[in-house]
Amino acid sequence: MTACLLQNLILLLILFTLASTSPHLTTAHYSSSSQPYPSSSSPSSLSDWNPAHATYYAAADPRDAVGGACGYGDLVQSGYGMATAGLSSTMFERGQICGACFEVRCVEDLRWCIPGTSIIVTATNFCAPNYGFAADGGGNCNPPNSHFVLPIEAFEKIAIWKAGNMPIQYRRIKCRKEGGVRFAVDGAGIFLSVLISNVAGVGDTVAVKIKGSRTGWLPMGRNWGQNWHINADLKNQPLSFEITSSDGVTLTSYSVAPKNWSYGQTFEGKQFQA
Repeated sequence: MTACLLQNLILLLILFTLASTSPHLTTAHYSSSSQPYPSSSSPSSLSDWNPAHATYYAAADPRDAVGGACGYGDLVQSGYGMATAGLSSTMFERGQICGACFEVRCVEDLRWCIPGTSIIVTATNFCAPNYGFAADGGGNCNPPNSHFVLPIEAFEKIAIWKAGNMPIQYRRIKCRKEGGVRFAVDGAGIFLSVLISNVAGVGDTVAVKIKGSRTGWLPMGRNWGQNWHINADLKNQPLSFEITSSDGVTLTSYSVAPKNWSYGQTFEGKQFQA
């Protein structure tokens, strides 16, 4: 009788020990107690969730830290920091998408995803296709792939770095920025180049006009990324700008640059509503 009771006690102890081990902890890690993803009905959302993939580059890699296909230069100094992304050609739209903001979350892989998390990044660079590989065999940024290349600092907020080419979902959202739209003026002679950055609202720019005190509104052409140019003698005139975003909203900033402006200066105008 005593032996039977002792066997039952040992069996109960084994069952209790098994119930307290790592499988229970793993289940709890992915439980509904985690914060849910923001709803797609959020007022700042501009699109539904769409499927894509994301990879990352290490901090030692200079890509997307200075320069980039959008022309923003030093991303930290220009206010974008490491919350940025290079986009595949399918998404890049020849630079029109520069400045747009996206919410990104990891999906489908419980081994690597950090549940209940998402990040917000700004499109600042282009991920060029590699036609030496098939789109589904190493050519991550080849058409028709929708692909994000993220700084590892951003990637690790939604997934473990070992994940590699991670399935994600993304949606376009409105950008929130501090201060006004920035106009960095460069050029020489009558060639005038203007880099437009720190754009709130939908974030991108599809049309730009410039006006001196002795001219009407003059349309500028997209040079590359968010660099716009014109050939016009606008020296010794205060400069005004009219920019239009992809949602059709136009923002006009009068006399942003004073009469004595010079190349190499940056000026701040009004801002879109976020």
